[in-house]
Amino acid sequence: MKFRAEINVMPLKALLDPQGKAITASMKNLDLPEIGNVRVGKHITLEVDAPDEEQARQKVETACKKLLANPIMEFFELELFPEN
Repeated sequence: MKFRAEINVMPLKALLDPQGKAITASMKNLDLPEIGNVRVGKHITLEVDAPDEEQARQKVETACKKLLANPIMEFFELELFPEN
């Protein structure tokens, strides 16, 4: 079976997000002061071949832990969708 994985990688909440901080500050210049606490991350989409959803999830989690996210600075969330 083929699955599509949608992965969001975000900085840990306890860490400073300089890019998010800069965007938050820029919101005031755009007349949008009500927008705050911007956090910037990555959205990754990939396809994985696996016999079932559990094995697909394990493969994607391994990819996230070993390559796509830095566990010291980031966390990830993923969703799997069967592809027809």
